[in-house]
Amino acid sequence: MPNAQNFFTQEDKARIRTAILKAELDSSGEIRVHIENHCKGEVLDRAAYLFEYLKINQTEQRNGVLFYLAVKDHKFAIVGDVGINKEVEENFWEDIKALMAEHFKLGDFVTGLENGIARTGQKLKKHFPYQRDDINELSDEISFG
Repeated sequence: MPNAQNFFTQEDKARIRTAILKAELDSSGEIRVHIENHCKGEVLDRAAYLFEYLKINQTEQRNGVLFYLAVKDHKFAIVGDVGINKEVEENFWEDIKALMAEHFKLGDFVTGLENGIARTGQKLKKHFPYQRDDINELSDEISFG
């Protein structure tokens, strides 16, 4: 099985980055994707740690979102900051995880991520619309552990 660094092809990475750019286009929200081989401990604890480590919790409107995948352990999580979490319905992240898991079960990780990112982008656009002075606060590149 490939490791985190080569789990996605260059084309796959470009599709994921394009999904992030599209999702952020009409919003001040920020989306990151982080991939590593193994999840050390509980998946949500690890994702929460990375959320802070990658400084996603430092966006001005606290509307950052992390999509975390541990590819060899078959675990993933989505973590949203307090700003976005105040706005979305209670089961929003669980619903996105279920949508993504359907694709993941078929081995289609790129489409799963694209769909999850797009759905997140719709919520960010609704609750955190783009302002003329918005800046891209976080990298759109996939990070690896």
